[in-house]
Amino acid sequence: MGERRAARECALQLLFQMDIANDDIDSALEKFWCLKDPVPHPVQEFCESLARGYWVNREKIDTIIAENADNWRIDRMAIVDRNIMRIAVYEFLYEDDIPEKVSINEGIEIAKRYGGPESTQFINGILDAIKKKLSDYKP
Repeated sequence: MGERRAARECALQLLFQMDIANDDIDSALEKFWCLKDPVPHPVQEFCESLARGYWVNREKIDTIIAENADNWRIDRMAIVDRNIMRIAVYEFLYEDDIPEKVSINEGIEIAKRYGGPESTQFINGILDAIKKKLSDYKP
């Protein structure tokens, strides 16, 4: 597994933890790295960048996801699914060096490992809809 995939998986685990414990980013990071086996510095750095990036932009990102999830409120989505999409949408908006196709593919691959039986289709559908309207959302 590449470093970026490993970082995305760490970010997913971190955001999951934040959802469950209702922690802010700094508290969550402190707890997360204390409990996690050591990871290479580039993995930790990218993970933290993704998690902090989402946290700072969470209202915008969650609104975008909700607008593109017909008949789904974000708080009713599976925790894993919504956090995978949060990472991908953050990348869409703020990581110019990552093509949208890569963000979608990474989200789908991570969903295969951590999501439910229908996660990949659900995530792909919403992320594809967001990608098509990306110019409306970019800062």
